[in-house]
Amino acid sequence: MLIRTEAPADILVVDQLLKNVFATEAEADLVMALRENGQRTLSLVACDDEGEIVGHVMFSPVTFEGEDLNWQGLAPLAVKEEYRRQGIGAELVKEGLSSLGELGYPACVVLGDPAYYSRFGFEDAARYSLRCAWDVPQGAFQVVALWERELDGRCGVIEYSQEFAAL
Repeated sequence: MLIRTEAPADILVVDQLLKNVFATEAEADLVMALRENGQRTLSLVACDDEGEIVGHVMFSPVTFEGEDLNWQGLAPLAVKEEYRRQGIGAELVKEGLSSLGELGYPACVVLGDPAYYSRFGFEDAARYSLRCAWDVPQGAFQVVALWERELDGRCGVIEYSQEFAAL
């Protein structure tokens, strides 16, 4: 398996992957809108041994109390059904977080299953008095510091870009 940066030639394949993985086309539409509006920070694909794209993850900017601190949001994460439970999603997340840290992004948030995302260092954002601008289930909104002490003294509301409003 190879994890690499999404290339322009991958866009339609990723679009179809997202449409197949999720119950609606909302995530595919979201990813397309983030790309078109310049809100994609990092987009990675996972390819099998034949070069077929079998997974995808995207990171995009979020704001902290309306301020741009270069924090990122992870969404969406998708892996083809027949390739699940093989660690592909985990590799996409790990590579993405590592790349974000190397590129100078200090923190990342995610809305998702704490049992899954905690293994990558994500913690309940409420522990730091951080909350999502949307009403979300307790524990689902999580944060990870990619820089030491980035979360110290932070408290407030995190907002995803306007493209997420359609979800």
